[in-house]
Amino acid sequence: MPSYLPAMKFLRDRSVREALYRAFVTRAGEVNAPLIRQILQIKQEQASILGFGSYAEVSIERKMAPSVEAVYDLTEMLLAKAFPAAQKELQQLTEFATANGFDGAALALWDVSFWSERLSEHTFGFEQEELRPYFALDNVLDGLFGLCRRLYGVEIVRSDGEAEVWHADVGFFKVLDEASGEHLASFFLDPYARPENKRGGAWMGVCVGRSKVLDRKPVAYLTCNGSPPVDGKPSLMTFDEVTTLFHETGHGLQHMLTKVAHAPAAGISGVEWDAVELPSQFMENWCYDPATVYDAGMAKHYETGEPLPRDLFGKLCEQRTFQAGMGMIRQLMFGALDMRLHHTYDPRGEQTPFELQHELAERYAVLPPLPDDRFLCSFGHIFAGGYSAGYYSYKWAEVLSADAFAAFEEAGLDDEQAVREVGRRFRDTVLALGGGTAPSDVFRAFRGRDPSPEPLLRHSGLA
Repeated sequence: MPSYLPAMKFLRDRSVREALYRAFVTRAGEVNAPLIRQILQIKQEQASILGFGSYAEVSIERKMAPSVEAVYDLTEMLLAKAFPAAQKELQQLTEFATANGFDGAALALWDVSFWSERLSEHTFGFEQEELRPYFALDNVLDGLFGLCRRLYGVEIVRSDGEAEVWHADVGFFKVLDEASGEHLASFFLDPYARPENKRGGAWMGVCVGRSKVLDRKPVAYLTCNGSPPVDGKPSLMTFDEVTTLFHETGHGLQHMLTKVAHAPAAGISGVEWDAVELPSQFMENWCYDPATVYDAGMAKHYETGEPLPRDLFGKLCEQRTFQAGMGMIRQLMFGALDMRLHHTYDPRGEQTPFELQHELAERYAVLPPLPDDRFLCSFGHIFAGGYSAGYYSYKWAEVLSADAFAAFEEAGLDDEQAVREVGRRFRDTVLALGGGTAPSDVFRAFRGRDPSPEPLLRHSGLA
């Protein structure tokens, strides 16, 4: 993916893009195609042994979503809003491409990323690389830690040398209660990519879990693969790297600020799969908050100290909803396909999984997949990971996180006292209660009601 996605965005030779796209969507096709039915058959047998009608029902039993039908209902509601927007976005993209040199009869699947990148550059007038000088890691940490103090009343202090680290790049930090000075937790931050000995991606890992019996305070690993310092310059981050750091810190805060005394239910332990992304996705929203970006000096030029131009920040915020319709229907398609495969699909029947994929694409895709598309053969999330009948969790958690952020919007983002009060309530509920309380109860304790999808649609520009 780190090579494929940039290539599809920037390769001008259409024939090369086509060859690359066809190779990508047919990966492992011959090898994994027969295994898909076997995996689905075994999961169906497992569900039957456990007394469930489908593997999806087994999965939902351990989720926040109350039923498979509730997942279907949310999917259909979001699809009704997103699909018309996606159709309009594709039409606009086609018109832009045609006006700028595209001479084909219609955009193909290998054209969309390329022309979307050109349209984004034309619409917003900047490239992501132009933002790097304004997001030096140390400044971003100042903004992030200032936000944690503002919302949650915690002080995060660098404490290098107080714990052994595995690489010179790794920092060690302590989390203190702002009011009492009590040491609550600690974390290691490993911020940079090291391709020679470190896997890609970003994650929060548990180093030490809270335990009253063992008198242990939580310790977390926050691991990213950001841009390292080069040529005497500090680490200059892309905006995606900034949001990733905020995301993983959200996971870390739920681990570190837990009030549950016993390890099996403390922090993220035992939190339902479709609710565990709430704190992380919630934290990403603050990357678009002017007070977070400017008041703590988070976004300023590493050489001149000049803040990120306000007009550029405005465009960055506008870009957040760029092609939101096409992005949402893609995720809804993945979730719907996953759920159908694990709930109503008969792996012993005549229909192949790929035929089901094409059937659903008629409702969920503005461009149909290729006849020989074997995307499912590399869909590791649902066949090799933990997302079997659970891919919907990404969108479910987005609903929760958007609605949680809406509580701050309703209180007034310019009202510092209100922001602090709502932030403390978020700390005392979402971040504190861990896996010992049902996530629906946790959300109601914070929000005073059940979650609503309206803020997600509004934030996505689809309301």
